[in-house]
Amino acid sequence: MTSAELPPLSGEVALVTGASRGIGYGVAEALVARGDRVCITGRNEDALKEAVEKLGAERVIGVAGKAHDLDHQSEAVERTMEAFGRLDHLVNNAGTNPVFGPIADLDLDVARKVFETNVISALGFAQKTWHAWQKDNGGTIVNIASIAGLAPSPFIGAYGVSKAAMINLTQQLAHEFAPRVRVNAIAPAVVKTKFAQALYEGREEEAAASYPLGRLGVPSDIGGAAAFLTSGQSAWVTGQTLVVDGGLFLNAGV
Repeated sequence: MTSAELPPLSGEVALVTGASRGIGYGVAEALVARGDRVCITGRNEDALKEAVEKLGAERVIGVAGKAHDLDHQSEAVERTMEAFGRLDHLVNNAGTNPVFGPIADLDLDVARKVFETNVISALGFAQKTWHAWQKDNGGTIVNIASIAGLAPSPFIGAYGVSKAAMINLTQQLAHEFAPRVRVNAIAPAVVKTKFAQALYEGREEEAAASYPLGRLGVPSDIGGAAAFLTSGQSAWVTGQTLVVDGGLFLNAGV
């Protein structure tokens, strides 16, 4: 995005984790498009730099690191505050799903890794954002969960259980951080990203056939939902999970 294409500044600042590509990038793009300044994080420094350039280095910074690393969490929040002087919105998107198979045979060390990245890191970022800015100034938190956290998810059970925990974490934080901070979650179905590629690659038409809206999701679908939940238009919404699934759950029980 060039300087000429940038919208007027909104005066607000967001931190989006796991945003060098996919859903996180789509969220960051939506927030930049409305005028927010944004810090994005990701593990791959080169991919992060490329994302910053595409989004607009005038208003976006990147902090590379692993989401579950406490020092990285602190650095991301501190760098955001140093660069922009505030931190209104946190979007916890960083996640992992390194295993496919029945949960009965799940390596418990892998399960710990899934929870460390998907749940504990989200709590860590929320705690640090709360103490750095939101406790005194208010704001919003959006946790990117999944429909896998709302129903059984065969062969990705650890991921589903972690996303169920994230949904409950959303409610816990919403209750504790009210009234100054609103906390909500988004539960997407399959979104066309590298992360979810194994679920549709080579059979996208077949995979999309079960969706009443006739297609899989794209990152901008989630970006739009996140923009809503971090805006004044959702000022009376907290502790909720917004299902963004192309109507997939309409088929439940059919």
